[in-house]
Amino acid sequence: MNKAELIESMSAESGLTKADAKRALDAFIASATKALKKGDRVALVGFGSFSVSKRLARKGRNPQTGAEIKIGAKKVVKFKAGTDLSRIIK
Repeated sequence: MNKAELIESMSAESGLTKADAKRALDAFIASATKALKKGDRVALVGFGSFSVSKRLARKGRNPQTGAEIKIGAKKVVKFKAGTDLSRIIK
């Protein structure tokens, strides 16, 4: 499902217009992005939680040449599914 399909689905489920659903989705994305950038956790009870984790620097290999390369440290966003979502997916 891409963003346009998600907006259409949100519109159909909630009774909002597509324009309102798009604004709501954009507002959620902006708010979640700001919170994650600050290092906060975004938890949606029953769905899951987004958090920021630090990945340490490490050594890797160039697949074409086999040469060793350094991969720098960085922050990554992780998602952990909630129990309700996990139960529904099974």
